Amino acid sequence: MDDTAAKELNGGTGSLTSVMVDVCEASGLANRYYTDPDCFEDEKRRVFFTGWSGIGFAKDVPEPGCVVPLEFLGMPLLLVRDKTGRVRVFQNTCRHRGMILIDRPTRLKGVIRCPYHSWCYGLDGALRTTPHVGGPGRNIHEAIDRDLLGLFEFRSHVWHDVVFVNVSGDAPAFEVANAALLERWSEFDQPLYHAGEDCSIRLEVATNWKLAVENYCESYHLPWIHPGLNSYSRLEDHYNIVEYGQYSGQGTLVYRPTLDPQGRRFPDFAELSEKWNKGAEYITLFPNVMLGVHRDHVYAILLEPDGPTRTIERIEIYYAAPEAIEPDFADLRRANKAQWSEIFDEDVAVCEGMQRGRHGAKFDGGKFSPVMDVPTHVFHHWVAGRLSGPPPPPPPAHGAEGATHQNTPAGVGNGQQASSFAPHDVQPRPGSA
Repeated sequence: MDDTAAKELNGGTGSLTSVMVDVCEASGLANRYYTDPDCFEDEKRRVFFTGWSGIGFAKDVPEPGCVVPLEFLGMPLLLVRDKTGRVRVFQNTCRHRGMILIDRPTRLKGVIRCPYHSWCYGLDGALRTTPHVGGPGRNIHEAIDRDLLGLFEFRSHVWHDVVFVNVSGDAPAFEVANAALLERWSEFDQPLYHAGEDCSIRLEVATNWKLAVENYCESYHLPWIHPGLNSYSRLEDHYNIVEYGQYSGQGTLVYRPTLDPQGRRFPDFAELSEKWNKGAEYITLFPNVMLGVHRDHVYAILLEPDGPTRTIERIEIYYAAPEAIEPDFADLRRANKAQWSEIFDEDVAVCEGMQRGRHGAKFDGGKFSPVMDVPTHVFHHWVAGRLSGPPPPPPPAHGAEGATHQNTPAGVGNGQQASSFAPHDVQPRPGSA
């Protein structure tokens, strides 16, 4: 624990301890956690690197040999689909002199070749050749053990097409760490279909990444920020979803917008329970992946923090059936993308306004509504626990009950064992990759 975190554990308004109490008494994270570069550096190690963080999408490497360079919190990474079809994540640096290996998305026919001295690696990361390493014409040397000089590989897992990595290498397996959400959404363990540009949105927001999560987790703001959405999916139709230490969000009993005047709709996922006829759920899987599920489509929002005051949001929409990505549904896809783009755009000003507000010297982290803000408090509690040391136990039961005693239908309550998307490969529209 660093000196700042240690001092804050002494308690008082703005301390980490003041976050990790019952929602009725808790305050939010202090301003510095949204503005201070040193706090952001600490978050990298404690919040992002120790667990499972989202870094990209498997659809971006659709075929064996496809490679995509990524940057995750300053680290150069390489997303690869190997010859067996498995998605893997390596550090994008040569083991010789640290040169960047790949600088643009491409499909390789053979090896990953360093452009500096031509050391070559297989798609499995193994070092294959070392030209002239022992002198001109001598490609081996007793001091160069290729078996020990493969690319550094990170633990990775693909779920809902999101590629997750565990940088520290010691987190519980993804399926164990996220068992609750995997169970909750098990009905959606079905193939997903992506139609290229019709399904992609990108936002650059002048805000700390945590404010994007906080805004997404709660439905309290719907009547004022999303009047169009609130006209058919009202505040009173929503309920809180919380799982301390893993995720939080909101659900609605009524989500069935009209995208076409003639009443056409996308095909649905197969064999869903009655709950999903009109219902939908929106959950953040901590720290940086925001997900939404509906009977005919799902989406994932990947938050890419760029320092303490800027966040890139990559949003990908996936459909339930292959027909939905055919030309006959192009107009509906555009309408669906436009609808979600409008909703997400409405949130930008809120997130940026809260970021500017974090420069108010007298703001003390704020006061949570014991009913409406429980999902937000669950997230704050999780972050504070990561920053202060080993994860703390959940706060007293009152906070958890406050999450679900209103507007919560049977079977979708707080802390319920949950479900998830299976790691199916996403099927792109032909020619869209």
